[in-house]
Order: sequence, then C-alpha cells, then structure tokens
Amino acid sequence: MSPKGRRGLVLVFTGNGKGKTTAALGTLFRAWGRDFRACVIQFLKAETGSWGEVKAAQRLGIEWHKTGDGFTWTSKDIDETKAKALHGWELAKQKIASGEYDLIILDEFTYPLAFGWLDTVEVIEWLRAHKPAEMHLIITGRDAPPLLIEYADLVTEMREVKHPFAIGVKAQVGIEY
Repeated sequence: MSPKGRRGLVLVFTGNGKGKTTAALGTLFRAWGRDFRACVIQFLKAETGSWGEVKAAQRLGIEWHKTGDGFTWTSKDIDETKAKALHGWELAKQKIASGEYDLIILDEFTYPLAFGWLDTVEVIEWLRAHKPAEMHLIITGRDAPPLLIEYADLVTEMREVKHPFAIGVKAQVGIEY
C-alpha cells in the first residue's frame, strides 16, 4: 500500500551515457523492497528478448512488458516499430490510469517522443490529467524533449566519459544485458 500523503514524482533518466535503465531498475528494486506495486514497460527492446533484468523481474514477480521489435537503427520495418511503440503507449496509459501501481517505468519512452511518433505536449497533458497523484513515474532514454524535462520533478543526464565499446569490447552479460 502506498503511504498517505506521498507525492508521486516524475523522474527522467536521459543522456548519451550508460546507466539510464540501470538507474530506473535500481529505483524499482528499492521500491519493490518497500512493497510497492510496480510495472515496467519497455518501448524498443524486442518482445522476444530475455535479458538479465527481465529474468530477475520474473523471479521477483514484477510485472514487465516488452513492446518493441528491437532498436530503431536495426529495424527492418520502421512502420511496424512505430506501431509497436504506439501500442506500448496505449498499454502505458491503461496501466497508469488504473491506479493499481505505486511505480511505473517507461523504459526507452523518450524515443517515441524524440522521433515525433507521439506528441510530447499531448503526452504531458494526458499525464497531468490521468497520472494518480501518489504514483511515481520513471521515463528513460536518450534525447528527452525539453518539455518533458520541464515537466519532470527530477532529471538526471547520463554523460559518457569512457566506455569499453570505444576500444572494441562487446556488451557484457550481466553488465549491459
């Protein structure tokens, strides 16, 4: 149960550096430990993916939805990729408006906004009208639109300083996925 009087915050983790989803999941883990009812909706990662965080969420009983077909830069059908993202937003609206959650994460949600697939003004207006006052919402992804940054209560920008990809080290199990 959510404590009375809690103010639901909107947190945005953005920027070109690694750690946006990781920060969101750290918050999810903390909230889960406090018996928060939580839900994660991923917007671009493939519905077929089975990353470490998905496996952990399944073991912990955390509700998790994948609504993508892979990253847009590898999309074989960008119209289908867009349609899946728009479906993800419809699912997110249902979950947010239901009042059944204390925390919802919209992972990689900045992309449908930045690509113009969703209108940022309309999304923010919808959130103002329908997000329960005590529910926390976390949005992740690069290129968070300025209006989303203005709307959020907390914004953290991840900045890449050094990354092993630059010297040819591939993504590592348990670190990147």
